[in-house]
Amino acid sequence: MTITTRISAAGDEPVLHDLAARTFGLACPPGTAQADIDEFIATHLSVERFACYLTDPGRILLTVADGPEPVGYAMLVRGPIADPDVAAVVDAATSIELSKFYLAAERHGSGAAGALMTATLAAASGTGAATCWLGVNQQNARAARFYGRHGFEVVGVKRFLVGSEWHDDHIRQRALSSPHGAGTSGS
Repeated sequence: MTITTRISAAGDEPVLHDLAARTFGLACPPGTAQADIDEFIATHLSVERFACYLTDPGRILLTVADGPEPVGYAMLVRGPIADPDVAAVVDAATSIELSKFYLAAERHGSGAAGALMTATLAAASGTGAATCWLGVNQQNARAARFYGRHGFEVVGVKRFLVGSEWHDDHIRQRALSSPHGAGTSGS
């Protein structure tokens, strides 16, 4: 099969919700209550929420497919940083958040995640942002290794609410290349 990526569009809401429902729990630490995972999906990853995300000019959603089957998605978010722990270590004016990055479990190791990350970082660079940041659960060793391979370094910690349970996340950040291929420079 051929792995392809594309910018998500109106009409993708059911596919994005299905992927989210199948993958969100994979990123949660062991012992996370299924009811909390289900509540998070219903509140933040429903078909209706994805419809809003797709029309929000501050968001970019991408989909990766293996052949005709969508197997993962990513979401970038521009704008103010509401979390004070993140705001203390990330410059909102020059950064973009990688808010969601999920791949179906059966596609781990297939190359689809790498293709999606390449496309996501290109889209992030295309916004003019100098850096990209994300939060990842401190117990998610697989994701931490993946993000580390893609240049994301731990710059801080934050909390993330899933249902009624708070989780501890690492804040990771990396520099982006300009859309014309030149590296960014610090100031």
